[in-house]
Amino acid sequence: MASSSSSTFPIGIDFGTTNSSIARVNAAGEVDMVRHPFQGGLTDAYRSLLYLEQRRDHGRVTVKSWSGPEGVEQYLVSESKGRLVQSLKSFLSSSSFKSTEVFGRPRSLEELIARILEDLRHTAERAFGGQPIRSAIVGRPVRFVGSDSPAGDEFALGRLRHAFELAGFEKVRFEMEPVAAARWYESTLDHDELLLIGDFGGGTSDFTLLRAGPSAKRRRAKRILGNAGVGLAGDAFDAKLVRHIVSPALGAGTYWRSLGKVLPVPMWIYQSLERWHHLSFLKTKDVTSTLHSVRAQADEPGKIQALMDLVREDLGYPLHRAIQQTKCALSEQATAVFAFSEAGVELTATVERRDFETWIAAELEAIATCVDGLLASAHIEASQVDRVFLTGGTSFVPAVRRIFSSRFGDSRIRAGNEFTSVARGLALGGVNGH
Repeated sequence: MASSSSSTFPIGIDFGTTNSSIARVNAAGEVDMVRHPFQGGLTDAYRSLLYLEQRRDHGRVTVKSWSGPEGVEQYLVSESKGRLVQSLKSFLSSSSFKSTEVFGRPRSLEELIARILEDLRHTAERAFGGQPIRSAIVGRPVRFVGSDSPAGDEFALGRLRHAFELAGFEKVRFEMEPVAAARWYESTLDHDELLLIGDFGGGTSDFTLLRAGPSAKRRRAKRILGNAGVGLAGDAFDAKLVRHIVSPALGAGTYWRSLGKVLPVPMWIYQSLERWHHLSFLKTKDVTSTLHSVRAQADEPGKIQALMDLVREDLGYPLHRAIQQTKCALSEQATAVFAFSEAGVELTATVERRDFETWIAAELEAIATCVDGLLASAHIEASQVDRVFLTGGTSFVPAVRRIFSSRFGDSRIRAGNEFTSVARGLALGGVNGH
């Protein structure tokens, strides 16, 4: 855990699609990260998930819930799997997603997110000496997942604000995530730079162009030259791995027979499989009934049975981890082995980096177009940018790095604190109200 502090500055919370982190500036002016116990060690990353389980105690049925690392551990040891909900941030811009049924009771999106945020608040209170925490500076993407307009972003932001209020926060100030990352990077500078920040999360890729450094900080005015974002990042890359190596092993592209007709196995099931935050929602009576019917008349019933087992056992988390491990391996080597073995579901495949880069070509193009558009709108040439600071897990993907090295050159690219720079910058934003 971070050391306690007498600082009265608000905490910085990076509530991410996949992971969250918390930081605060202490009395010595240093940034403390909240560290969380997980599987015998400590981690800065707080998994942005919620695990719910129905229990019967003395004839009374109750629902217990755990979030973050504790939620992961409870899910892993539970023999009878409950409900694991992930990537809730990705639903914020969706006006059609208002609630989901959990053990017979509707739960609003804001209520589910608030449950995670409440645990984050209590964790921060324990880490920072037991002081009540009611205010925070919170990161937000330039463009929320699924939003295609400023109105969509404002709708998502309003829902996120309401979730923080439900979690007991009385004062919340939002700041663009790449701006926060820039502030952290800027704290290490002793000279001025024209800086491009690339912040890659699970659901969004965000970019800010700004003037940074001692004299730029003193001037404040016109420091930020532009922001841009696209609603895709690590989760979109993971989805392509699922589409090409997991879904075919679970029956995608195969056929079944119904009323004398030969039909493809419904693709909407696999589309949900690609999106981690949709996977737990497949665990319904209607989906189970559909899969039973398909398996009975399927050309390859064994694959459909494996899909049914995956859904029934709610294996989204271990499957997600296996996919992420494969993606990380491909960032370091040209070939990686995907291996998944849980609850009788056995999946293996060899993946080539060149194939993976072909699968994510459209996403890479969207990121490149976003960067080029930001430079053009700010009337800045790539040659004028002094430094490019990349943060977030997806920044490790070689094909993503090439987008920036081809425009700015390797010598101008920097990285560091890939998973905590936003939270650190948000915390610094609480000092003197900056």
